[in-house]
Amino acid sequence: MMLRRNVSKVLCLGLTLVIAVNLFLVFYTKGTLQKLILGSIQKELHLPLSEWNGAVIKRLSHLEVDLQHLSKFITLTWRIEENPNLKEERMKDREHPVQKAVESKANETKKDKPQKALFPDSQLFKRWGEGLSEAQQKEAQDLFQKFGYNVYLSNQLPLDRAIPDTRDSRCLLKTYSSQLPSLSVILIFMNEALSIILRAITSIINRTPSRLLKEIILVDDFSSNEELKAYLEEKIKLYNQKYPGLLKIIRHTERKGLAQARNAGREAATADVVAILDAHIEVNVGWAEPILARIQEDRTVIVSPVFDNIRFDTFELTKYELAVDGFNWELWCRYDPLPKAWIDLHDVTAPVKSPSIMGILAANRLFLGEIGSLDGGMLVYGGENVELSLRVWQCGGRIEVLPCCRVAHLERHHKPYALDLSLVLKRNALRVAEIWMDEYKDMVYFAWNIPLQNSGIDYGDISSRMALRGKLKCQSFDWYLKNVYPILKPIHNIVGYGRLKNSLDENVCLDQGPISDNTPIMYHCHEYNTQNVYYHLTGEFYVGPLIAEAYTDDRCLTDPGYGEKAMLKPCSKAAKNNLHIYWDFKPGRAVINRATKRCLEMKKDTSGVYRLVLQTCTSQVWTIQYTVRNWGSN
Repeated sequence: MMLRRNVSKVLCLGLTLVIAVNLFLVFYTKGTLQKLILGSIQKELHLPLSEWNGAVIKRLSHLEVDLQHLSKFITLTWRIEENPNLKEERMKDREHPVQKAVESKANETKKDKPQKALFPDSQLFKRWGEGLSEAQQKEAQDLFQKFGYNVYLSNQLPLDRAIPDTRDSRCLLKTYSSQLPSLSVILIFMNEALSIILRAITSIINRTPSRLLKEIILVDDFSSNEELKAYLEEKIKLYNQKYPGLLKIIRHTERKGLAQARNAGREAATADVVAILDAHIEVNVGWAEPILARIQEDRTVIVSPVFDNIRFDTFELTKYELAVDGFNWELWCRYDPLPKAWIDLHDVTAPVKSPSIMGILAANRLFLGEIGSLDGGMLVYGGENVELSLRVWQCGGRIEVLPCCRVAHLERHHKPYALDLSLVLKRNALRVAEIWMDEYKDMVYFAWNIPLQNSGIDYGDISSRMALRGKLKCQSFDWYLKNVYPILKPIHNIVGYGRLKNSLDENVCLDQGPISDNTPIMYHCHEYNTQNVYYHLTGEFYVGPLIAEAYTDDRCLTDPGYGEKAMLKPCSKAAKNNLHIYWDFKPGRAVINRATKRCLEMKKDTSGVYRLVLQTCTSQVWTIQYTVRNWGSN
């Protein structure tokens, strides 16, 4: 310790002498040095001596002041070595011009130096992040992996940031009653980033008339993120100091899933209308009035906003066009075209009849309870919105999208908390099918490639939900298809489905191959729907995902009548063009085209890989994974 102090003293003494010499030179150069040096430079550059005098004297004067500050800085550093209590004085000295200039120069140099891109393949940095230091890149990437969106940027954005008004201009001309119902907003979250939740709360407060907003209820579905505990509680207290009693929080002591979290919020709500939202949203201006006005007109209407997209990386808002909410036979959500009946109204502000809802919704609080709220038997995530949609339509309510209500939704790049949701999604889909879809439930089994009997999937006790259906005197699913969702396409004559395998090698399966090639291939068997095959009693083979839209064709296996290659073509077009789409097949037998009499077979190429070929029949036979009831049995 003594050695280090002595070295410091020697260094400081040396620097003090240098300063003294420099100060001497400063004063001396104002006279003598100017004459000795600048005279010769002036002669070489042919400049008037007066211009050199003014500029140099001014520069030397600045140098004198800077050296005085530097002297003070070094002296103070020496004193701190002797007395550590002077550290606070040292911190104040950071405000001196010399110190600020040194730090500024260092920062400029650091800024000018190009930063190495540590994660060139990360989707986070494709459109964002230029100029970040390596430490900042690491922090941003870690947060991105943890949350699935750009938390690093979110933490820097203001909570009350402005977003563009994406409503049609005609929405601004609408007027609403001064006596609208009261509103409870429910925000569901599980391990969301704190800044995301706070921005959602802030947007709701800022963009909802205070006379209408009764409460905001946060439902934490058993988060483990530490900042969502005591720190969030402190933030809630601050909000409630400004807006007494506005914020409430419900915390689950175990993970219960979206449906039960939403139910918990609805049960705690006290307003006339509940809006159940994700916590990763920002409501837009004028969002609440259309909801409250429409539900005031008809208490049986469940309404959805129009969604806009907040990009996961830049947080820019992208406007989505108006559409209705639908689903496929896996009960996965999709956007469907606007119905012709609505277009014919020529009123872009009118509510749009929708077959389903995406999950964010608003409803009369009491009516939602009367029809059974959300099904608490739905686990974790997926299918709960379709279940509610079928129940609402089949049991006396209706669903609408409101064009003048816009909510911006942050879409994750990836879901970090449950990387494989397939088992839960299958299970929830089967639960919906068994309760609400009657004889059409087979379509869900087909789409998920699940056996109709002995599926091995426990979709839970449905007795109470079946009793609710009876109590509410609900309509059939056939009624729903005909009156609400006619573009959802059921198929009645599928008799075999799943993986199609040849007896030569049961480790490879028929696969749709690259879409652009329209050529099926043999590929190592897996569980993705590119290897779904559906054989019809009428003789068609559909290959690939089961198409659910009435206006879109499935892809049929065809024999073009020439060459070795089979082709995949839209079924209706292939039939019109005589591309030979009908095949004779039974499990354990050959696959023979009815028109060409050629067999679908496979053979190895020179590299040892099996190719799919059409040729004169040999002894090859095929099996299909599942059969419908007694089809194919001897």
